Amino acid sequence: QCFMFTCSQSETVIWSAFAKIYVTCNDGQLINIVQNFTMDSDQQEIRIKETEYGLVKSLQQLFFPITSAPKISSSPGGYLMNLVLKQNLFEDDEENADELCLMKKDSKDLFAVIKEPSSTIQPARWPAECQVLDEKVRHIYYVPSVPEPYYLPNGREVQPKPVGEELGMIVYQYYPISAVNYFCRSSVNGSRYLLETCPTPEEESLKFESRFESGNLAKAIKITAIYYELYLRTDLYTNKHMQWFYFKVTHMKKGIVYRFSIVNMTKDESLYNDGMKPLLYSTKDAQLHNVGWRRCGDNITYFCNENVGPEDPDQVMTYSLTFTLEFPHDDDEVYLAYCYPYTYTDLQDYLLDLSKHPVKSTYTSLRLLCKTLAGNNLYYVTVTAPQDNSEIKRKKAIVVTARVHPGETPASWMMKGFLDFLTGDSGPAKELREKFIFKLVPMLNPDGVIVGNTRCSLTGKDLNRQYRTVIRETYPSIWYTKLLIKRMLEECGVAMYCDLHAHSRKHNIFIYGCENRRGLDRRLGEQVFPLMLHKNSADKFSFESCKFRIQRCKEGTGRVVMWMMGIPNSFTMEASFAGSRIGNRAETHFTVQDYELMGRSFCQTLLDFYDDDPRKVVSAPAPVYMSIPLAG
Repeated sequence: QCFMFTCSQSETVIWSAFAKIYVTCNDGQLINIVQNFTMDSDQQEIRIKETEYGLVKSLQQLFFPITSAPKISSSPGGYLMNLVLKQNLFEDDEENADELCLMKKDSKDLFAVIKEPSSTIQPARWPAECQVLDEKVRHIYYVPSVPEPYYLPNGREVQPKPVGEELGMIVYQYYPISAVNYFCRSSVNGSRYLLETCPTPEEESLKFESRFESGNLAKAIKITAIYYELYLRTDLYTNKHMQWFYFKVTHMKKGIVYRFSIVNMTKDESLYNDGMKPLLYSTKDAQLHNVGWRRCGDNITYFCNENVGPEDPDQVMTYSLTFTLEFPHDDDEVYLAYCYPYTYTDLQDYLLDLSKHPVKSTYTSLRLLCKTLAGNNLYYVTVTAPQDNSEIKRKKAIVVTARVHPGETPASWMMKGFLDFLTGDSGPAKELREKFIFKLVPMLNPDGVIVGNTRCSLTGKDLNRQYRTVIRETYPSIWYTKLLIKRMLEECGVAMYCDLHAHSRKHNIFIYGCENRRGLDRRLGEQVFPLMLHKNSADKFSFESCKFRIQRCKEGTGRVVMWMMGIPNSFTMEASFAGSRIGNRAETHFTVQDYELMGRSFCQTLLDFYDDDPRKVVSAPAPVYMSIPLAG
């Protein structure tokens, strides 16, 4: 028997029970081999011969010691969190001491009110391998004067097959490169070193850029002067989820029809085949005419690339989105996006303004829920009227969360509508603050939002399948959200939970609920609120699109887990990336204002749903329940 050790091209120090043994590799030859050891220099391996059992046992103990798990300190972080604190996964910067101090705090400290929000609002932290431009991207708020109609196919849309680098020239290429395929370090504003992204620059070529917050574009290939193939980056530390795109184009000419084909999308169905258009933001239009994001494109189609054959069955099937457009100005800075962007920095700016407002801050408090894997702050907001401790009646809580999937930006715009309404001075808003305690988590996945992921966090996992997890260090946002809700259930009860999402294959806005089959008195009760929401927002919300049956694949989602924790009105609200097909808004795109109005409608429906007027309680049940169909 023998032990095998492979030597590298450098000096290696080996400790035995009897002596220090130095092995040096010099020009491929190993030297200085001591007694009782033999060397195979061709294979560059040290063979330690077993002269006696004691030698083998001693070497085993020394080379492969049995170590006990480190003792967990008074910090509640557990083994993985303590490892983070010891190894310091954050790059050196001035904020490290504060970051680690916050991570060591227990949950009571993390749930404390942030007294100085301006000192807590910090720049976004990125994985250390991500290159990030210094310039900050800002867009003006804009709502079109009339709803933007869906695209109507004309039957002449072409479907160009991807041709790649063989017939084209790479004009942009960027993908964060790490020595390991998992997250290990973060730093403020990412990597300090910006590398060249255009291997062969051309004067007459369009220029692309995506190294900014929430940006996503991995590669651009120039096929002709007016045709470009584009490739999206996968979610970091995965090999899938290509849907969200957001990038900048410059060096264009007005009056020329360009064609773009995004050729590596992965969903087999898309609203781009059902009327949805991409979004365009012209910097010059914003400056000159105060015009922001608007729908764009012609000859839009989405199709399968048929890239999987019998000889490569393991290949992932990809799909292409292709469209043409004319840029409104020469040499403009134009952004193209899948949907209206809403970044982590946008959220922090909004929360800072909210916390500094002289009136709103009296009934709104900003708290730190936890730190993400990258060290970003995960906030939650409490909105309620101040309550005297002597009051006997205890308010119930309403919990609303958003952006667990980073590419689903309509969720953030709906959350903004929630906050705008709840912190307003209208009568219904005051009544809601008097009746409930609102706990709002505006962005569950800041890390994914920052890097421009479509679905996952920096773990490479979908956080909306991790609500049954007990691993605090890996999924802190989910773990602490559950802890927050457990506390509310124990202290005052939770009347309703809703997680905000966006849908890439369906129109309108709708709800997924949890069907109650345990008692006749509660049967169909979960469908009452969605039906009332449909009545209050008939041009956007579709009750016919709602579903209430629990699928096995959804058992780890927030909606199902909260329902199992004892919240009967536990919902997921989905807003279409495209728009509406009902009422007076049929066949038109949603704007950011539409998403915000949906958040407001949700709040107004809460008042109707929990109305204490005894006359309504007596008269309502029969007609309401009779009108409810058995939605799928």
